[in-house]
Amino acid sequence: MKYLHTMVRVHDLDASMKFYRDALGLLEVRRNEYEAGRFTLVYLAAPGNEDGPYQPQVELTYNWPDAEGNSEAYTGGRNFGHLAFAVPDIYAACQRLAEHGVTVLRPPRDGRMAFVRSPDGISVELLQDGAALAPAEPWASMANTGNW
Repeated sequence: MKYLHTMVRVHDLDASMKFYRDALGLLEVRRNEYEAGRFTLVYLAAPGNEDGPYQPQVELTYNWPDAEGNSEAYTGGRNFGHLAFAVPDIYAACQRLAEHGVTVLRPPRDGRMAFVRSPDGISVELLQDGAALAPAEPWASMANTGNW
């Protein structure tokens, strides 16, 4: 058995790509548009995991609005749980996200773990790959924001 992907429904594909690709740093590995079904699938992978058919990926599903421009409402993003990614430098990852306008909800005060949310409310956990980094400012004294 191999883990393939996690599917996340998104309201705004452009905003989601700015989060997952531009801010988080995932790479787009495949995009399929299904005109008859009126939806788009975008598969993203962490750098180093983009090659091969069985690398873990995130599948963004964008259901196109109807003829009147109405979109299905998605709720319960918190019920989903979270996506988790190991990063080589938790502080650099959080800085990059912050520079892209993403609020770090649970800062990496411990040099090990942080949480952010996608534009659709999906919780994303970042974990330091390997041993925790030494506490560093501004993260060490930064308070939590909201929930994750």
